[in-house]
Amino acid sequence: MRKVTLEMLYTHPIVQKYVGRSGIAHAISVAERAFEIARHTSVNPDLAAKAGLLHDIGHYKWYSTNGEWDFDKYKQYDIHAIKGSARAHKLLVRCGEDLENAKAIALAILLHTDSYLPKGELELSPLQQVVTEADEADEEPNGAHHYRTINYQTGLDRIRALDERIDKLPLKDLEQTS
Repeated sequence: MRKVTLEMLYTHPIVQKYVGRSGIAHAISVAERAFEIARHTSVNPDLAAKAGLLHDIGHYKWYSTNGEWDFDKYKQYDIHAIKGSARAHKLLVRCGEDLENAKAIALAILLHTDSYLPKGELELSPLQQVVTEADEADEEPNGAHHYRTINYQTGLDRIRALDERIDKLPLKDLEQTS
């Protein structure tokens, strides 16, 4: 049985604050996509969904002087994956997540984007690949995916439905780590 559910995370004030400012609708979509991708691979769908939900928990909105999103500044200076990885790890551990799983999720968040990394090749784990693919599949030009909205109850209903799908999976699927 899972110690930490998506609903526990979604309703947590830290998630509402930090994921909320980067786009809850996007986070839920990425969690759902990551779950689906993971189901067809050897990746734990629970870990994939959690990493998908939390992948942008470290976002900072880069604004220009006129109050508009400055996408160029974001691309040049962003380190949201670094901040998000640490924030998610702390949250998961405090909520009671298995430590190995918390680390795997945090690393998937750290490496879900290469916007802050120096040029070069990086070999991602299967979980990291799933989260990256799910995020990229939900992206919109100029960061518009961060501005999609969803009301709290609709988001909660989708999260609960995803928790139910995870709970119905065979135990062997949830024993995989990354």
